[in-house]
Formats: sequence, C-alpha cells, structure tokens
Amino acid sequence: QVLLVESGGGLVQAGGSLRLSCAASGLPFTRYAMGWFRQGPGKEREFAAAINWNGGSILYADSAKGRFTISRDNAKNTVYLQMNSLKPEDTAVYYCAADFGRNVLHSEQYAYRYWGQGTQVTVSS
Repeated sequence: QVLLVESGGGLVQAGGSLRLSCAASGLPFTRYAMGWFRQGPGKEREFAAAINWNGGSILYADSAKGRFTISRDNAKNTVYLQMNSLKPEDTAVYYCAADFGRNVLHSEQYAYRYWGQGTQVTVSS
C-alpha cells in the first residue's frame, strides 16, 4: 500500500516560515519525481513545486519562486517544502504527490499517480 503522509503544517504569521515534510512508503521512492500542490479556501488545487528523482531538476510555480524550496532525501523517502516569507494568500491545504515518472517534471495534476491527504497551512496577517 502506497502512503504519502504530509506533516509540518500549522499556523504562522505573515513573513514567517514553515517546513513541510512528506514521508513516502510502499513505493520505490527513487523511481518517482515528487510534487507539492496546494488548495486554498474556495480555490482550485494548484501546483507549487516539483523535483525529479535525484534532485537534479526542479520546477516552481511563479507564486513559489524565490520563497519556496523543494528538496528530497532519498535515504529517508521524504520530500520537503521549505516555505519562507509566507503571505496570507499562501493559506491552503498542501498536498504532496508522486509523479508517474522519475525525471520529467509536471505541473499538471493528472501527471501524478499517488497523493497524500494534505496538511493545513494558515498564514495570519
């Protein structure tokens, strides 16, 4: 059984930082590129960042560039999203997902095979 479990969400003031983690189990982690998505209140789920199997290729949404950093530790089967300079508009449920492939990076949700349950991030003004 494949499990993706996000953690690290919470309440933070604007300008603060959070580090999200996503622990994967039940799948050969290095065979998958990984992504982070988010869904704000009343909004569609949107892409935030993606990383290929070895961290050599990374893709960010425009909203994440310069503030978010995605990384992975293959020894721990974990992908991270470091979020700095947080804004109230970053308030959302954040989901990690495993792509169907390992190298090509995607921002489209249909390209992802497995999904976590999400972790809530709330940024107060």
